[in-house]
Amino acid sequence: MTDGTRQGGCRCGKVRFEVAGEPMLTIACHCTGCQHMTASAFSLSEAYQPTQFRLVEGDVVIGGIHGAAHHYHCDYCKSWLYTDPGKDAGFVNVRSTMFDEPLRESPFAETYTVEGLPWATTGAVQSFEKFPPMELWPELIKDYAARPAALKEASQ
Repeated sequence: MTDGTRQGGCRCGKVRFEVAGEPMLTIACHCTGCQHMTASAFSLSEAYQPTQFRLVEGDVVIGGIHGAAHHYHCDYCKSWLYTDPGKDAGFVNVRSTMFDEPLRESPFAETYTVEGLPWATTGAVQSFEKFPPMELWPELIKDYAARPAALKEASQ
């Protein structure tokens, strides 16, 4: 990642994407919706400004709940790649494990712990029973950017 970009893609390789720069925040979501979509205990994502994210090749389709947020999947293998929460959100959530080289640090925040499986722990710095209130997000983003160097080094 020497030029500040990271690449990733779906399981079959038909869809490729890239991001530029550092994520705004890293998150684990324990809600039952994410559990169902990942067939796992939680989903992992990295939030990027929409201008930082670029779909490079392949076709994506909307999957999951077809509401205000759009969950994008590979049209062929159906891997869940990223979520666009809506036009006013100001970020795109890219699934962390879909990167060719995922970050190695624990997610900074975790949400919907109230629905989490009791044994599923992430080591997140911030933890919320549901989604944090919108007014708290700028502070979370600021705290993530200022996280200790030891946490940042764990991701490299």
